[in-house]
Amino acid sequence: MSTAQGIAAERVAELRRQLDYHNHRYYVLDDPEISDAEYDALLNELRDLEAGHPELLTADSPTQRVGAEPLDKFEQVRHLQPMLSLANARNEEELKAWVLRSERYLARQGVELGDVRFVTEPKIDGLAISLVYQNGLLVRGATRGNGEIGEDVTQNLRTIRAIPLRVEGAPPLLEVRGEVYIPLSAFARLNEERAAAGEPTYANPRNTAAGSIRQLDPQLAASRPLSIWCYGVGAVDGLEFDTHHEWLDWLRDHGFKVSREVGLHDTVDEVVAACKAWEERRDRLDFEIDGVVVKVDDLDLQRQLGVVGREPRGAIAWKFAPTTATTTLKQVLWNVGRTGHMVPAAVLEPVQVSGVTVKLATLHNEQDLRRKDVREGDEVIVMRAGDVIPQVISPTAKAQRAKDRGPVPEPPERCPACGTPTIKPDDGVWTICPNRTGCPGQVFQAVKHFVGAMDIDGLGEENVRRFLSEGLIESFADLYDLTVDRLTALDGFGEVSASNLVRSIEESKRQPFHLVLYALGIKGIGFVNARNLARRFRSMDALLAASESDLTDVEGMGEIMARTVHETLSEERTRALIERLRGYGLRMEEEGAAPPAEGPLAGKTLVLTGTLPNLTREEATRRIEAAGGKVTASVSKRTDYLVAGEDPGSKYTKAQELGTEVLDEDGLLAMLPDEAAPAAEAPPRRR
Repeated sequence: MSTAQGIAAERVAELRRQLDYHNHRYYVLDDPEISDAEYDALLNELRDLEAGHPELLTADSPTQRVGAEPLDKFEQVRHLQPMLSLANARNEEELKAWVLRSERYLARQGVELGDVRFVTEPKIDGLAISLVYQNGLLVRGATRGNGEIGEDVTQNLRTIRAIPLRVEGAPPLLEVRGEVYIPLSAFARLNEERAAAGEPTYANPRNTAAGSIRQLDPQLAASRPLSIWCYGVGAVDGLEFDTHHEWLDWLRDHGFKVSREVGLHDTVDEVVAACKAWEERRDRLDFEIDGVVVKVDDLDLQRQLGVVGREPRGAIAWKFAPTTATTTLKQVLWNVGRTGHMVPAAVLEPVQVSGVTVKLATLHNEQDLRRKDVREGDEVIVMRAGDVIPQVISPTAKAQRAKDRGPVPEPPERCPACGTPTIKPDDGVWTICPNRTGCPGQVFQAVKHFVGAMDIDGLGEENVRRFLSEGLIESFADLYDLTVDRLTALDGFGEVSASNLVRSIEESKRQPFHLVLYALGIKGIGFVNARNLARRFRSMDALLAASESDLTDVEGMGEIMARTVHETLSEERTRALIERLRGYGLRMEEEGAAPPAEGPLAGKTLVLTGTLPNLTREEATRRIEAAGGKVTASVSKRTDYLVAGEDPGSKYTKAQELGTEVLDEDGLLAMLPDEAAPAAEAPPRRR
């Protein structure tokens, strides 16, 4: 290296150090030390040096915040660890019930409630993202997606100056979790600028932030006032702490934007007080929050608590009461669901709820409609459940009913989609359309469900309706016959949009077997049951060969549900559909290790009933399965043991009739090893 190069390299390093420092003070600490003009002078000097010495240009340079070309599409990436969702508590009682469940869960391991500390953090209403650093360098940023697979939006996240591109002293692998948002003051300025320029304004900061991150051109993302709050870590290699709050301190000390108002509490009463304090000051913050996240601080206790479904037991979200509004219910419309259910919807006088104009809202089902006693013409209370799905809560207390207002609307006698006479099964709560194969409403809902379950990007409801009405598809299986040529023949589809959609459909073939099973939309097979069925049978062939009795052995499958699933899987139409999907290359076998075949309960079938004194139902199931046993929903001749707690109900009577051995909790524990394997979906231990 020449003397001139050496001098340039030293100056480049110094400029980068200064710019990183001032970026941190401005975008993270909100405490700038220099003016914008002084900052721009440093940045321009660095640009000039890098232009004159391109060999000194690196990906983590402050000049490379916006340097990438626009993309044609976002690539899908699998998270190093699942990005889980949180269970909700909406009041003090529900929060304390969560603490009590955690206490019972941990009591067997000698942990007293007084030994458990909790962390509280504001629940930012933004877009959850994952940042992956290798040897301190940001190599990937991704959206949460479905929790397992997200979209690679690295080039857009690099434009956010509150996100460090390089982290000094970082371990070899570090995954940081955070929430991208737009400050309310910045959002107001953005809308003022757009209004002054004659451009339409944005509805709310959350949707604007999410839309900005999903722009294919990073220049557009860079033009938005995006920021981030970091709230934890995922996968880590080379660094370990005992507590969650120690990780937050480390992140804050190493340049990440972490709330300085994270609370550490010794009692549940302190947690409740902190949650209520956040709710009281919610309207005075410069960012939107929809609740408070409460976590068990001890990371080892978090791991011991494990995961149920998609939710960690060691954390919960105290959700604030959502914003409500009052308006007039103009009309009740009835739609048909993918399984034929008549679903009521409310047509409303437009009203603003949480920054969104609401014209339609759900009324859930006919039973709920009667219970709420809602009628057309009523003044009603509208709420966005979870600040997302609008729903009608009830008539207002001052709602005045005219004599001709009429009764609560009843389900239609004929299906609104196909005209088929509707029926109400004797043991059902829904009025249904029995025309399963020929009802266009059910076909539309089935395709929409399949598209969502298989995460097919770029195919919205409008195009699903269009493809069906124009005869391009007749079922969701026909999606895999779509080609670029067929799509570009339609008005409004260009080469790029057609190619992107065909590519997204092709990528959906990589989805795991349990999602394929869920996507089929079979009544009784929701997401959780699809996972349980896939774990039990491991392949579509084994599932199709299963008897009705075999299905009842699967956790969560009662006799009625098992019968429905078995009948549907036995239908020629269903099997032909499955074979078509198999022919297109969709996965029909579950990957990964099968449940353990060895252990003290190997080959044994157990049923749980009643309330056990210490074990939760989930914990008992996990420990039985870890010991090689199988937990089913109902007692049969093949049941080896019934584990009974308080109020065992009819299962206990059935076990006595069949001569099935009955165990209490102590009897079960005596058959289990002292240390059971961790739950199948528990996050791996950080190293």
